[in-house]
Amino acid sequence: MKKTLILLLLVFVLVGCDKKDEISLEPLVPTDDALVQTLDGGWVATWADEFNGSVVDETKWNFEINGDGGGNNELQYYTRDNATIDDGKLIITAKKENYLGKSYTSSRLTTKYKGDFLYGRIQVRAKLPEGTGTWPAIWMMPTASVYGGWPDSGEFDIMEYVGYNPGYIHSTIHTDIYNGAEGTQIGYDYALNGIEDDFHTYDLIWEPGYMATYIDDDLIGEFRYNAYFNQSYTYDQVFPFDQQFFLILNLAVGGNWGGAQGVDENAFPTTFEIDYVRYYEKDYANLDKISPSQPTDIRLAYVYNTIFWDLATDDYAVEKYLIIVDGEAYDYSNLNQYTFKNLIKGQTYSVQVISYDFVGRKSEKSEAFDFTYQ
Repeated sequence: MKKTLILLLLVFVLVGCDKKDEISLEPLVPTDDALVQTLDGGWVATWADEFNGSVVDETKWNFEINGDGGGNNELQYYTRDNATIDDGKLIITAKKENYLGKSYTSSRLTTKYKGDFLYGRIQVRAKLPEGTGTWPAIWMMPTASVYGGWPDSGEFDIMEYVGYNPGYIHSTIHTDIYNGAEGTQIGYDYALNGIEDDFHTYDLIWEPGYMATYIDDDLIGEFRYNAYFNQSYTYDQVFPFDQQFFLILNLAVGGNWGGAQGVDENAFPTTFEIDYVRYYEKDYANLDKISPSQPTDIRLAYVYNTIFWDLATDDYAVEKYLIIVDGEAYDYSNLNQYTFKNLIKGQTYSVQVISYDFVGRKSEKSEAFDFTYQ
């Protein structure tokens, strides 16, 4: 009887362990708000606005009301009245008019706390305004700013356009180390004749350590974190895009960049028109079939008490890494670098790393690395 009970317990334990490793992620259910609910490659729309109502949907959008100049000495006052819905489109109109001390009015809308995104794909189909002094943008800012104020927690500009330079759109990241305040931002320009005449689709694909922007399926630029080439900094200083960000749509007037060659008063009123905004997530539950690769080659970075390792791979994406210290789970890292804190100075530890994909499958442990805390 005892042998039978022991065997039953053993079977139960083994089955229990297997269940812990089973994939419990549920397939994504598309939102009814999106006209196009899925895209090739396993993308499923989970947030969208097709602008089919009669007014701006404030369950999805916030109005920013201020004349602060956007931190860039812009000339407009942002109001609610300059954003309307017409014929299935969001219309943001910049006007030449005196309002509360400003000479122009416009609108700026955000999805903060109503659409906060981490990884995935964002599509915005829009038609740009024309005129020297206009500065429309489709961009993202961090919801919680977990690494500190701008630029430490990042800014991602999917699309910016300055009217005095017609035919060129710009896609840029700003971080602690790479930012516009110091002239070190990383960005790309894309030339397209007649860009103001028609609607175009601006597309962001965002994965851990990687972002890419497109216009009408043509690549604008790629932004990729590389631990080896950034050993002097912690990864959040270089690529803090591992937290939730919200979307911003606005049409600025003038400012440090938009007004660099003045403002043509005769260009107003002018409009920034948005046909739709859609956010897609990758349906990993249906797509991901194999475990990620084992992390390899752990080594010291130049920055204090920091290690990094070769990027692990997966059939779709690696979500995070488990840091193991002396055989015990210690912490997670979202990218392939980690900075230790609060260990005992002078003590040497055995460190290993495990990679995880988005459905919870994990790799084998890395080879052990002896790390001495300084």
